[in-house]
Amino acid sequence: MLKKLFGKKEEAPKTINGISPLTGTVKPLEEVPDPVFSERMMGDGMAIDPTEGIVVSPVDGEIMQLFPTKHAVGIRAKNGAEILIHIGLETVSMEGEGFKAHVSEGAKVKTGDTLITFDLDLVNEKAKSTITPIILTNGDSMAELIKKEATQVTAGQDEVFEVTSK
Repeated sequence: MLKKLFGKKEEAPKTINGISPLTGTVKPLEEVPDPVFSERMMGDGMAIDPTEGIVVSPVDGEIMQLFPTKHAVGIRAKNGAEILIHIGLETVSMEGEGFKAHVSEGAKVKTGDTLITFDLDLVNEKAKSTITPIILTNGDSMAELIKKEATQVTAGQDEVFEVTSK
């Protein structure tokens, strides 16, 4: 009651659970055919080989970055975890063709909200790969990243990771 009266903010959770942003097959980063991701140059995480062209938010948070070509989106979760979802490999060269953003930078999102839709067949045809890395880009600022054991996942339903802040 007093918190509401005095406008005190609710405390950010220390641990957040992330659900799958895509429907498809989970792959370890080592299997991503791009050294930037497979060698964890941008951070740790996982990848999903999608079977549908819909990306949903894995967490409650805020859109930090939406690339102009709409092939990638960055989200800051309520505990400060920064998550990058990069649709396919070498998709920047598609210059936005086949991608549609449903959010903009600064937007608040809830788990399961649609972020981007894309033409999976077109990405398959024009890009190096459809495999989509999901990266914790500020892992050094976090205490722990736990990747859940999952193979086949459904967007917005299956839990794929847990991140705890320091």
